[in-house]
Amino acid sequence: MHADVATAANVEEPGSPAAAAPLPLWRRLSFELIRTFLWGFARLFSLRGLYLFGQAFGTLEWLINYKRRGRFRKRLGLLLGDELSAGQRRAETRRFFMRTRCDKMFYLILDKIPREQALARLHYRGTEKIDQALAGGRGCFVAMSHHGTYHIGGMLMALRGYHVVGIRDPHEGGLRRFVQEMYNRRYPEMQRLEMLYADTFPREIYRRFRRNYLVGAALDVHRSRGVNKRTQRVRVLGQEREFLVGTLLIALRCGAGVLQAFVISEPGFHYRLEILGPLVSEAGAGESPEVVSAAMQAYARNLATFIRRDPNHISRA
Repeated sequence: MHADVATAANVEEPGSPAAAAPLPLWRRLSFELIRTFLWGFARLFSLRGLYLFGQAFGTLEWLINYKRRGRFRKRLGLLLGDELSAGQRRAETRRFFMRTRCDKMFYLILDKIPREQALARLHYRGTEKIDQALAGGRGCFVAMSHHGTYHIGGMLMALRGYHVVGIRDPHEGGLRRFVQEMYNRRYPEMQRLEMLYADTFPREIYRRFRRNYLVGAALDVHRSRGVNKRTQRVRVLGQEREFLVGTLLIALRCGAGVLQAFVISEPGFHYRLEILGPLVSEAGAGESPEVVSAAMQAYARNLATFIRRDPNHISRA
């Protein structure tokens, strides 16, 4: 769930809603072959056995993929500077490889895992804040970031019964599109997870808030999204950064609740969803520069806390 949309005021709408191009046949076949192997492995050796296999595979990747290893260590250095020793950076880099490999394995077979078993692997902190926000009937905006496995959290929240819509980059990888299709086939009666793309008309976002949806988008960006994207300069980890605010402004105009969330990977394919906030003290606070600035600074402080707590959860490398 990432990227942002242009706001309805002061910014032109970017174009018609995007539709992802169909996956090439060879990509679909490759994903199907991999997930068939992974599910067969899990049936033979249990999900715990698959998790241990993922840890071993991730360690092997860490040993041989020196380019990606170097990119991640550089990213750690840019974000945390000298806060980590050389040994800590090496350890967090190895954990990053193991975590991302296990997350991808679990994500690829998620639709095959019985619903109750899948839900038992998502643990919650602060979900009462979501329920309180949705009680207002105007939806809830959940500010995400490129820290952790937010795509798994979104799917499990939809399985739990929430109506979820994620806003993401139209150029996303094929894996997520494939898994979404498999998910829809497995649970046709639960079309509770939607995806909108970054060049969607803003009115589509307004409609989801009016339908009392959970709307999730990552606000931290590492590259320009174009001149029609509204941003706010914030200070995070001692650096000045531009974060996206378009979806936040839409949420404020709709009177939606504004929260922040992180999905943390834990051993054995377990995930912890932590809900923070509200980032805006009360619904209907308006969209003044002061309100937006305060919300974004709170977002940045929380992000810095989680980066320091779990550096290996940085998802960009």
